[in-house]
Amino acid sequence: MADDSKPTMAPEECSGCQKENMSESRRTLMRRLGWGAFFTTLTVSAAGTLRFFFPRVLFEPPTSFKIGTMKDYPSGSTDKYGVITVSEQFMEEQRVWIVREVDKVYAIFGKCTHLGCTPKWFPNERLFKCPCHGSQYYSNGVNFAGPAPRPMDRYIITKLADGRIVVDTSELFTVDKFDDPRCFLKA
Repeated sequence: MADDSKPTMAPEECSGCQKENMSESRRTLMRRLGWGAFFTTLTVSAAGTLRFFFPRVLFEPPTSFKIGTMKDYPSGSTDKYGVITVSEQFMEEQRVWIVREVDKVYAIFGKCTHLGCTPKWFPNERLFKCPCHGSQYYSNGVNFAGPAPRPMDRYIITKLADGRIVVDTSELFTVDKFDDPRCFLKA
């Protein structure tokens, strides 16, 4: 006969069952991580493929541009360097000053010859001053103070058949080529 004095115990869960449940949750985790990595790779690849259809393009201003006619740069009284006016009209977009002297018009590249900073024009003082290292230039672009090694460079300037003036920024003239006929227009 069975001993009734001992209570019957529910069969204990086997330790192997807990290991199976634990390994099942590990499998689920690994499966989810695997699929997550797969879809992440797929998404990144698709984004790269879509980006390919939109190329990176750098829009630069044209190398030549029209600045008006000689009437836009009238003659008048000069300063002690022979300069009548310095036009800042194209400085913002093209980095060019148009300088009118008594007998010629030329285009100065708005870049300091020391380290490439952009000088500022001070019309009251009739000077260009570089804010970075203190270089100073007369109204005709010739350096006189600071570390700048030479005058500011100039661009090609030509006149079209209809009288309009064109500045071409594809070629720079340094001080030794300022007498080149392409460097200025006779007024």
